[in-house]
Order: sequence, then C-alpha cells, then structure tokens
Amino acid sequence: MPIWTTHGDGRTVEPGAVVKPHERLGWPATIAIGAQHVVAMFGATFLVPLLTGFPVSTTLLFSGVGTILFLLLTGNRLPSYLGSSFAFIAPILALGPGGGKALETGEQISQALLGVFVAGVLLAGIGLLVQATGTGWIEKLMPPVVSGAIVALIGLNLAPVAWTNFQQDALLGGITLAACILFAVFFRGFLGRISIFLGVVVGYVVAALMGRVKWDGVADAAWVGLPQFHLPAFGDAHAWVMLPMFLPVILVLIAENVGHVRGVATMTGDPSINKRTGRALIADGLATTIAGLGGGSGTTTYGENIGVMAATRVYSTAAYWVAGTVAILLAFSPKIGAVIFAMPAGVLGGVTTALYGLIGVIGIKIWVDNQVDFSRPVNQYTVAVAFVIAIAGFTMNLGTLSFGAIVLGTVAALVIYHLGNAIARARKTGADDGGPIVPIGPLGGDPENVG
Repeated sequence: MPIWTTHGDGRTVEPGAVVKPHERLGWPATIAIGAQHVVAMFGATFLVPLLTGFPVSTTLLFSGVGTILFLLLTGNRLPSYLGSSFAFIAPILALGPGGGKALETGEQISQALLGVFVAGVLLAGIGLLVQATGTGWIEKLMPPVVSGAIVALIGLNLAPVAWTNFQQDALLGGITLAACILFAVFFRGFLGRISIFLGVVVGYVVAALMGRVKWDGVADAAWVGLPQFHLPAFGDAHAWVMLPMFLPVILVLIAENVGHVRGVATMTGDPSINKRTGRALIADGLATTIAGLGGGSGTTTYGENIGVMAATRVYSTAAYWVAGTVAILLAFSPKIGAVIFAMPAGVLGGVTTALYGLIGVIGIKIWVDNQVDFSRPVNQYTVAVAFVIAIAGFTMNLGTLSFGAIVLGTVAALVIYHLGNAIARARKTGADDGGPIVPIGPLGGDPENVG
C-alpha cells in the first residue's frame, strides 16, 4: 500500500489550501470521502452496462481494478476514478438486435468486447507515444472545434435510443427527467453533481411504488457470488468487420484523459502533474484492455469525481484507493446487479434524454471555453456536416465493411477541418489553431467525467 503524508491535523483543510495527491486526511475522513467518490461514480458507471446489456457486477469489478491500476501506473500522484465510458455505448449497441436495444446474447457481448479490447490496446499505444513525444500533436489533430464536435455527435447519435425507452412508459420517463433537472437546478455542490444518479433513484422508487418493477430476478439473485465473465470474440469475422465503429471512441478517450490531467494540475496548483499525461493514457488503455478481456465496459477518467474533489478540496489518491476497493467488493454481489437490471425502460428513457443531451452540451462547452470562431466557414462546416451525419444515422457499406454514423461523423469533422485549413493556408488567409483541449468527462464534461 502506498504511503501518504498527513495533511495538517488530519481532520481539516485550511482556508485556501488543498490536500495534495501525496497527502491524506485521517483514515476515517479519507474513507468517508472515498465513499462519496463511489456514490459519484456509481450513477454513470452502472448506466453503461444497463444500456448495453453488459453484466453490471463485471463492469463494477473492472472499474475498481482499473482505478487501482491507474493509481499505480501514474505513480500514485494522479487522482482519478476510471468508470464506464459513455463513448462506447453507440458502437456496442450497433452489435445488438437494433432499435437501440441492449445486447441480448453472450455472443453479442463477446463481439462488442473485441472492440473494447482493441480500443484499449490502441489507447495504451498512443499513451506510449505521448510519453515519448508530448501532447502537441494531439492538440493539432483535435483542436476544440473538432474535439467538441466528436464529443457532441456521440450524444446526438444516441438520441433515438433515449426515445425508444422513453415512449415505453412516458409517465415514468417524465418523472425521472423532471427529477434529474430539479436536483441539478435546486442543489449545488455534491448533490447537484450527482443529479443524474438521484433522478434515477427517484424514478426507480416511483416505479416500485406503482408496481412497475419486476422483482423476480432480484429475488433469485444471491447476495454473494462471482461476476459473470465473457471473452472477446477474437475468431468472429463479424466482430472484426464492425471494429471501425470503435475507433472514434479512442479520440474521445484521449481528450478526456488529457483534459483530466490538466484539470487536476490546475486545481492542485501543481503543473508537474501534466508530465503524467502519457502515463494516464497508458493506464486507461490498459484498464480498458483488461476490461475487454473479461467482460467489462471500456473505462475513462470521471469528471463526476473531479466535482467531489473540487467540493472537498481533497485530491488525495488515498480516497481513490478506498473507492476502487469498494467497487470491487460491490462487484461480488449479484443481487446489486439484479436490482439495477430490474429498472423499467421508462426510467431509462427519462435519464438518457438528459444524459445524451448533456454529452452534446459538453461538446458545445468545449467551443465556448476555447472561443471557437464560428464565423469561419471551415468551422461551420466541420460541425454542421458531422452533426447531421450523427443525428440522421448515416451508414456506409464497403464490401463487408460497415461504417456507422459516429465513424463517418468523426472522419468528416477531421477531414473538413484539416483540409479546409490547408486550403486556407495555401491562400495565405491563415488557419485557426483551435486552442487547447479542455477537460471533459464520462458524460463528457466539466471536467465532469460523464464517466
């Protein structure tokens, strides 16, 4: 177990001070803060397996394992929780029965795990490259107008999935959506940051009171048991054909990790943390790879947990060791997974109406924070074309290869932006460098970070 120095008297944080990553408060306070991190990550982390059909317990297990791996590989100096990434939802659903429905068979889950595994390997490889060369090339490849478009189009592409669930029980959907909004508007600090989670709780409780929750699976599930594991479909030709749909996810994960590192460096006043960007990418890549090998969803740094750190001013990695350990322990309770899977479709429809829209808003926030100039035609078309492709659900088939809207929208944004600026430079009118990448999370935001 790593060693931390005790901050001050171990009980309080002095005005204007922060608890640095290598420090901690007393263990009772550290454990309490770690519990807050579990609550903060739980809402977004469990939604991904719920929406995709992945086993909840397995996803929790690999999020906990990934968090501890992240802490180890970053030298225990970069606080972060690695929760389920929402960027994986769309490509995973593309392997399912269609209509935005979750995966229904072990074969479909194994096919999706191949995409998760490969995305993790590639992200780790990019991390090694960043470790050797720095992040400058990432900023040139994905300036804010492009990174914002990619993040936003993933949320917009998922909008029909939200409607599919919402219309199955509009009353529950409306109650859940209203609860999410009210918690976000009326509460500040920690409660406001977990408004999605609280909205789900309200919707679930109302559904239970109305008798719309099917408890059969919950009653049959054991309190203690092993998570359900799956292996990626390395020998499945269809899984390899669908693999390109997972590639844009890597761009989102890069932006999320780079933004997370910069956010922590800024909030702790320690610019040396930025030197750990390569390690962060390697760690998240390996965590995603391991999850793909065993049946968990791909991971990412979580902005929800940055919100907890900002509220408490405690950036101690000790709290994340607590959170990761608790997640692993929760993973060995099948009954918890059964309770989550019993959630009615209407509740899902309400929460995802807000959630997917928030992903889109985070993309817009990237533009606002970086003052992207939308009077420039190249920026207008970069976003306009990518958005229509995503919302309309464009697809392209080339022989046995199939490219979905997220792939096509991402490629369109990259090509239009860089080709447009190359033409502008050739005409000596200058090109917009777009500014730096800003923090984004698993909801995509603030740095949030959705998960």
